[in-house]
Amino acid sequence: MRLIRWFYPGLRIKRWLVALVLAADVFALAIVLVVGPRYWDLERIALTGVYYATGRFVPLAVTGVVVAVLAAAAAVFAMRQVVMSIVQVVAPPSADGLGEALYLQRQRGRGPRVVAIGGGTGLSTLLRGLKEYTTNITAIVTVADDGGSSGRLRGELGILPPGDLRNCLAALAETEPLMAEVFQHRFERGSLSGHTVGNVLIGALDEITGDFVAAVSAASRVLAVRGRVLPATTDEVRLFARLQDGREVHGESAITAAGGRIAELRLLPEGARALPEACEAVAAADLSVIGPGSLYTSILPNLLLPELAAAVRSARATRLFVVNMMTQPGETGGFTAADHLTALSAFAGPGLVDAVVVNTSPVSATRAAPYRLQGAEPVRVDRAALEALGLPVVAGDLVAAEGLVRHSPERLAALLLREYLRRAGPPEPNRVVDHYLLADRIRRATPQARGARGAAGGT
Repeated sequence: MRLIRWFYPGLRIKRWLVALVLAADVFALAIVLVVGPRYWDLERIALTGVYYATGRFVPLAVTGVVVAVLAAAAAVFAMRQVVMSIVQVVAPPSADGLGEALYLQRQRGRGPRVVAIGGGTGLSTLLRGLKEYTTNITAIVTVADDGGSSGRLRGELGILPPGDLRNCLAALAETEPLMAEVFQHRFERGSLSGHTVGNVLIGALDEITGDFVAAVSAASRVLAVRGRVLPATTDEVRLFARLQDGREVHGESAITAAGGRIAELRLLPEGARALPEACEAVAAADLSVIGPGSLYTSILPNLLLPELAAAVRSARATRLFVVNMMTQPGETGGFTAADHLTALSAFAGPGLVDAVVVNTSPVSATRAAPYRLQGAEPVRVDRAALEALGLPVVAGDLVAAEGLVRHSPERLAALLLREYLRRAGPPEPNRVVDHYLLADRIRRATPQARGARGAAGGT
């Protein structure tokens, strides 16, 4: 019964289907003229409309050839219009023609399976770059946030904090720009002041579905998300920290505000379990990326879940840790790149990563000045200390060209995927073409990043 929907008004398809049928009929009659008098009934029909119209001066075969060519051209044009009517609806706005749209869609669909673990703006920045190369992305996001709109909804609605999940959904969205902007819009007046539309929508979907994971999945469909976004756990967890000066701090926002070195970090209540789908995604991944993001409040809360940390540790994927561009006051003040890795191992256990990704491009004094006023500075890459930890260094110019001092999504994604291809070795026979096309896209998309990878440990 759904076939009738093709004939609904407004599709701009019916007219071209009719034209295609008529062109096919004329083409068939033209063939009769060329073939000759073996099919008398059809020939009489053709003679009525064509032969006498020519004044009987043109041979039937010549008339048939001319009419056949014209009918074939009309049929091709009508078929093209039918296809374009469909493509205009389903093809992404950024695609340069139907061929490009099909090529990109197929390549992304056959791209590597990537898992990105973290939270905050760092994770969403990474996802914006990765989605241009693959749709097989799973973002595993912390749910320990207790500040801002997320904290208020957590207290009022009893849901998991949606803020970091919302940012990842927006980063992976392939929808109209206005829709993504609406999803990220933050109210400035009234009782909704401080809340974002996306947070409220996820809260509403949670009430409708009765399941937070299902609510996030429904929001993914609204935004046409490339990939999946999963909470690290569906248990209500909060961060607990003991500082080196003996103070005990509860809650993510309070830990950052406390401003002391962290000696102990735990999730409360104890016994929180990782989401099984998140662990399965890690086990099936080709590439696992940890960070960038706030070390203690965005990255480690995920890896404090024993099942998730064990899944990362035992995964066969290439496992990379992305070091932040800048230190973070209240968490990693004065940290070097090696300090980040040391803290990761101390709180989540060793053996989580195969290599560390760092930026080697200097941050200009002008861009760094506002950060220094807040007590932040560019993270120093201490190669000798990283070598002592036994971790190869994957280095490159990763600073975004303008704005805040953050990773360039395009350069970071290209560097990570290039390292994945290098470490993956010879691909399986059915993935040789996919690997070649991925490498070619990386070369064409970021020619300035060629040769950006450096080695401090034999990469």
